[in-house]
Amino acid sequence: MRTRVGVAVTVIVAAAGLYAFSPRSMPQFEQTRIAVDKMQLNSIAQTRAGLVAAGELGQILVSGDAGLSWIAAHLPTARQAPITRIVFADNGTGLALGHEGWILRSTDGGLNWEECAFETRNGEPLMSAARLPSGAWLAVGAFGRVLRSEDDGRTWAPQAIAGLSDWHLNSIGGAADGRDWLITGEAGTVLRSHDGGASWSVVPPFYNGSIYGAVHLAPGTWVTYGMRGNVHYSDDAGRSWHAASVPAAVSIYGHALTDDGQLLLAGQGGILLASTDRGHSFRVIRKEGRASLTGLQRLADGSWLLASDAGLQRYTPAPRSAATQRSAAPLKTAGAS
Repeated sequence: MRTRVGVAVTVIVAAAGLYAFSPRSMPQFEQTRIAVDKMQLNSIAQTRAGLVAAGELGQILVSGDAGLSWIAAHLPTARQAPITRIVFADNGTGLALGHEGWILRSTDGGLNWEECAFETRNGEPLMSAARLPSGAWLAVGAFGRVLRSEDDGRTWAPQAIAGLSDWHLNSIGGAADGRDWLITGEAGTVLRSHDGGASWSVVPPFYNGSIYGAVHLAPGTWVTYGMRGNVHYSDDAGRSWHAASVPAAVSIYGHALTDDGQLLLAGQGGILLASTDRGHSFRVIRKEGRASLTGLQRLADGSWLLASDAGLQRYTPAPRSAATQRSAAPLKTAGAS
């Protein structure tokens, strides 16, 4: 009897061992989902690799399917400083700017990045950057900080600009021809260049609040936008400025140009404003939720992805009437950043 029991136990143990180590298929695990609809994303751009978005905790994400799915870009270090802006130039170089003076550089459309600068002590946020016609890059940020790179973004050094105060600088952008440029910032700070960014002059203040961005629309025409719905336009290359008619007193953080001649501005309260008269007046085309919109990117199907402090949102504009389309003057796209 004992012999039969021992044999039976031995058989059971052997069978269990064979089963445990035998090859067999495993059930599919659910793919990890990046919650782009909930995380703060401050900037979005289209590159040859697809859509690139960046924001909280040093996150840079890439989508190759028009925003349906996202993967994390490869970064050389796991820093968690917020990224404030991503920008790609016509030569293929991309920069990601952030807090602690963080600068990352990509040459493959945003899939892989190398770290070019990070300050562990007293690092101030960088807010915007642009590649000038000379090939040099300028980056601007907090407390009047301006950095310059002569080797396509690999290394950086401070640049002094005469008359510049220590107000925060929020944006830098140029005209399509690469000649005219504006830097904007706090307390109505505007700097103007007519020689491709080689020299700069301070524009007398026309508004005493923060200006978050500027866009060039046509020869001589600029629009700036900032706090509490304060939008201004210039039709004489930035020499004089006038307040635009804006129906909502909300802060504006980003802009885009449409194919049919509109200037779009995005801001607080999920608002989108549109202008068809070169920034002289605006109308509300979207007001949804409480998120602050910070960036816009048009998709091939005519919809838009909106970056915000409450995640990516999708917006599909209603068809415009034929009369409205006829009234819209075509806008020239701004030059490469």
